[in-house]
This record gives sequence, C-alpha cells and structure tokens, in this order.
Amino acid sequence: MPGAQGHGPRELLVEADGGSRGNPGPAGYGAVVLDPVSGEALTETAEYIGHATNNVAEYRGLLAGLRAAHALDPGARVRVRMDSKLVVEQMSGRWQIRHPDMRPLAAQARAVFPPDQVTYEWIPRARNTHADRLANEAMDAGARGEQWEPKLSRAALDAVDAGAGAVSAPADQGEESTPAAGTAPADLAAPTTCLLLRHGETALTAQKRFSGSGGADPALSEAGRRQAEAVAAALAAGSGVQAVVTSPLRRCRETAETVAGRLGLDVQVEEGLRETDFGAWEGLTFAEVRERHREDLDAWLRSAKAAPTGGGESFTAVTRRVTAARDRLLARHPGRTLLLVSHVTPVKTLVRLALGAPPEALFRMEVAAASLSCVAYWADGNASLRSLNDTSHLRG
Repeated sequence: MPGAQGHGPRELLVEADGGSRGNPGPAGYGAVVLDPVSGEALTETAEYIGHATNNVAEYRGLLAGLRAAHALDPGARVRVRMDSKLVVEQMSGRWQIRHPDMRPLAAQARAVFPPDQVTYEWIPRARNTHADRLANEAMDAGARGEQWEPKLSRAALDAVDAGAGAVSAPADQGEESTPAAGTAPADLAAPTTCLLLRHGETALTAQKRFSGSGGADPALSEAGRRQAEAVAAALAAGSGVQAVVTSPLRRCRETAETVAGRLGLDVQVEEGLRETDFGAWEGLTFAEVRERHREDLDAWLRSAKAAPTGGGESFTAVTRRVTAARDRLLARHPGRTLLLVSHVTPVKTLVRLALGAPPEALFRMEVAAASLSCVAYWADGNASLRSLNDTSHLRG
C-alpha cells in the first residue's frame, strides 16, 4: 500500500539532470525515480523544452522528478540527488536564488511535497548517468522533431551506461553573485577493501540445485574442502586480509575457518551475508522448479520484488539485508581489508550495488564456487569493482 515501507513512510530516490546545447540553446531534462534499496527504476520522465539555459533545464528536471515521485506516493520521504551544486544548494536553502527564470521553478518544486519530506544531495556527474542519459535522449528527440518516449525496460538494462556522457554546458553556469559550484574534492583516504569469497562446493552445488537459507545446511564436499585450501594458500601469499567475516551457514563457516586458520585470524559471523531463502524451491534444480512452479518462477525472473514459492525471499528483501550488513561492516572496519565469505546472491548483490546496476544484472553475472571478487569502498560513498569471479587460485 502507498506510504508503507517497513514501519515508516516509504522512501524514494529521485535523480534528475538537465542540459542545454549552447547555454542557452536547445535544452532538455531527464529524471528517474528509484527504489533506494533495490535500485529498481520505478518511473522515468524526460522532455525537450526548446531554447533554455542549462540551469533552467536542471530545475525543470528536478520539478518533473518530484512530481513523478508524488504520483507514486505523496506520503513518501524523498531523497533528491543531482550533479548541479547550484540547484542542490539553492533548494537546501543555503544559497539565494537570484535569477528570475529559476525562482518560479524553485517555488513549484518546493510545493510538490512538504519541505520536511525532501532532502537534497550533490553527487558527481559520473554518478548521475541515468538522468543525464534521459536528458540527452530528450534533446536528441527534439532535434529530430519528435517527442521523447519512455523506454523503462531498456533503461533498466543500461542505467549505468558509461557512454551516456553529458553534451550539455558545464553545470551551474549563468547565475551571478552565486558561490562557484566547483566539485567535491576526491576522497584520498584508504578505502575499505572487501574481498568477496563464495564458499566452496557442496554436493548441491555440483548438482546445480537451489541451496539457500531455508533448506538443508550442507557441508563442503571433498572438492569444496580442496577449494577452500587453495583459496587459503593464495590469500596467505600476500592478500593483506585483516579480518574474516562469514555467513552463518555451514558451507561458508567451513570455508572461512580454513582461510582464517591459515591467516591466523578469528572468524566473525554476519547474519546479513546468508544466502536467499528459496522457499519451496530449496533442493530442486531449475528444471524441476520450472516444471512444478512455472508461474512463480517466471514472476521471479521478471521482478526483483517477486519471491520464490512458499514464503521465500525476494531479491529486494535480500538487497535490503545485504545493504545493511555492508554498512555495518564498513562502519566497523574503515580503511581495512576484509574477507567476506558468502554466497552467490549476496556477492552478486554487493557487486551490483557498487556498479549502480539494475536488479536484472544479477542474472548477467557468474560467480563460481570458491571464486574471489573485490570491491573497494571510500568514505564519500563511492565504490569501485576491482575484480569479479577470479578463479585463478583454483587452476593449480
């Protein structure tokens, strides 16, 4: 129901951008409303607005994004992220709005939600690629004499398209007597580095059966124990791991204990790193699930909000749990190198979130048993994927 998310108001994330090819010149805006937990794009909007300045286009994008969020849930708490320092500072009340073209747009934006329901955050342009791409699509459509048409299914697939660079004028030009927007200084402190280790094989792994939190808790197979020893030897050769954290499930604990014993470290258990609960699908192959629960499987493949048959966990629920675990660990171990021993879905989820990729990306990654991936996290909120599905230590 609208307004319900956990025990408080629903939360929505609005990302907006605008551009002008000439400043002033042909202009357009784009905005997307996201689920802040799953990263799923809930709705998109974009428009070619004719001849305008860059700043006006950015304000138009903000207004459109807020209205789109209001249409989804007028009681939601909304977090707005934009790469326009000017708009963020003015809407936050820290800078005055001097330009007459922007004052009415700012007033309209403030009227969409009560002020205490909206917060504003500046982000670098590189983290605002979804809205930037929508703005450029709208300007391209306008140049062809066409209207922009929503393509949410396509947008979800390439929401992190690195080629969607802005062609508009530099942000925040054109307002007198305003502090220079500038850019945030780079975070030069050491990141927290998380090595993501999927557990070694079990009998169910080799048979490609659903094996999550809700069924049997299998031990490592003989092959899985050899894999754990191989990982331990590789990490002992100079990984710099300072703490080992594991899912509570047996296959992960056995893998973690093997590695930690080689490194001389204790093992910490983090409940949030456990695998998805696959409900009635536990222990079944994909073909068996398709035969017995076809409609539920199809829904699960289409939507991150769909759960497996029999009370399993949706990917949205898993994302919420994994995100909370990640944040706890980053707060507890700033600047350190951690080994997180987990499962397919949590590892893929951490990678997806680091990339800002949509939920569909979970089905486009491979994470083999006993493989290593690496994500670095900086204190300013940025993250970078350094490696994915490295199995070189298993080839000897």
